[in-house]
Order: sequence, then structure tokens, then C-alpha cells
Amino acid sequence: MSALRTLFFGTPGFAVPSLRALATAGFPVVGVVTQPDRPRGRGQKPSPGPVKSFALANGLTVLQPERLKDEPFLETLRALAPDLGIVAAYGKILPVAVLDLPRLGLVNVHASLLPRWRGASPVHRAVMSGDDETGVSIMRVVQALDAGAVFDRARRPIGPNETSEAVEHDLAELGARLLMTVIARIERREAVETPQDEAGVTYAPRLTREDGVISWNAPAAAIHNQVRGLYPWPHAVTVLHGERVIVLETSTEGAQETVTSETTPGDVLAIRHDGIVVATGDRPLRLLRLQAEGRRPVTAREFAAGARLVPGTRFGR
Repeated sequence: MSALRTLFFGTPGFAVPSLRALATAGFPVVGVVTQPDRPRGRGQKPSPGPVKSFALANGLTVLQPERLKDEPFLETLRALAPDLGIVAAYGKILPVAVLDLPRLGLVNVHASLLPRWRGASPVHRAVMSGDDETGVSIMRVVQALDAGAVFDRARRPIGPNETSEAVEHDLAELGARLLMTVIARIERREAVETPQDEAGVTYAPRLTREDGVISWNAPAAAIHNQVRGLYPWPHAVTVLHGERVIVLETSTEGAQETVTSETTPGDVLAIRHDGIVVATGDRPLRLLRLQAEGRRPVTAREFAAGARLVPGTRFGR
């Protein structure tokens, strides 16, 4: 068993593999700091996040401060006397008082190849931008957002039709494995920290529902990347006959229809057994799965039948 006393900060499912890896490897996890219970599900009742659920199931001490700067919380951390802090998608910026507390500082499991995509939504932004590769970085936590030196990186390709959900799931496991490698180096005093190249910095701001609104004037590839990048939340959305419609899956392949000067982006060009073909800013896009507001997800063919779609119907109004 390692002698390093670790303090873990994390909240969503992405953080669970890293916490599990720490516990499995025998690191003394002296505390798990996670965000307060939030309303979840249809009933919107306050319920624990994935990290809290895992921590409680494994007998770990859970801390859920509303404010990280509150003295009683800081006093609790001091009493835990952690050697190293681990951060994985905690969801809040840590104040200096917390950064200075562990003897060896804090390291962060970040779901990008830093310095590309610093910020809150790196996986979604990478997929939305059509990146063909992403990864995880283990970095030192500093006051500036995701700007600390990097201990190590691991790469993962992004397939042309993969969603953020699938990519993030893999990165969580990849990050957990890389974290254990880096901690072992820190413990042996062999860790090397490489400053980030500021010339390559891009930012991944937190997602909003506005990110999901489809502009049918955009190129087909951009809409396709928006749909898969925002799956499973907040989703790419459009309107049809004034009603909100979620577009769940698309394809840029297999649409042979022609977009002419008389065609308006958003127009339905054809309704086929393998999708609804819609005009965009450059070429046709096939919609494969959709979900009307308050309804279940259905195939494009089922949706077309239910909505009585015909060629010439226009999405986006």
C-alpha cells in the first residue's frame, strides 16, 4: 500500500474511474470532496452525484461544501493532512487556500490534449470542432484555468460518427490509468513537469442550451459534429411547425439529392427508408433519429410518418 494520503475532488461519472483506481491501488483516500446534491431526474429531487455514490458505497469520507473558502471546511481539510490532491471534473475552481493545503500540491485529470481545449467542456468542444484526435492530460493545478505544467498525456482518436458520450467514457478510463502512472512517479520523486505551449491554447467554455440550436445554413459536416458533440446533453435542437425537435443522430453519407439555388437550408429534400434528407448550407444531410418534445426517440422514418412530413417541409421555423 502507498503511504501517500490522497484527497479527491470530483463529481460526475467521468471522475469515478480515477477514484476507483486510487482506492483499488490501496492509496489512503482521506476524503472525497464533491458538489452538493443537485436536483436530478424527472422528479427533480436532490440526489447524489456518481462520485458521492461510489464514495459512500466504499466507506470513504464525503465532504460537500457549498463554499470552498469557508474556514470550517478548510479546517476539516487540514485535519485530514493530505499529501496529494487529485482533481477530476470537480466543477468548481479551487481557491488558493485549498491549492496550498496538500504537501505535494494537486494534480488534475483533464479530458484534452492540453493546451488545446482548456476549460469546462473539452470533450464536447473537440467533437463539435471535428477534431480527429483527443486525449487526457495529467497536469498540476494552479490558479489560472487549466494552465499548469503537464506531467503526461495519452491520446485517443475520435471516429467521424462518435458521440461525446462514447469518447468521454473512454477518456475516463484512460485518464485513470495515466493518473496512477503519474502518481507513482510523484511518489518516487521522478515526475517531470512540462510547461504548456501558450501558442497552442484554445478554450472550451461551459455548454449552454444555445449551443444546441441548429443553423441549417451551416455546412452539413458542422451540423453533424454539433449533433454528436452535444449528445447526450444539451442536444442539438431545431423546430418544426413551431415545436421543438431534438436531432439525435445524423449522417453526412448516403444522401444523393441535389441542393439547388431554389432550395432553402432546412428544406426536406426526401423521405427515405434510411433517413430524412435535409438541405444545409452546402450539401444534404441525413437525419437518422429524432425526438419530438415530450415523446420518445424514434427513427427518422417513424418521425416522418408521425409528423406527416413531405418534401418541401422546412425544419427551423
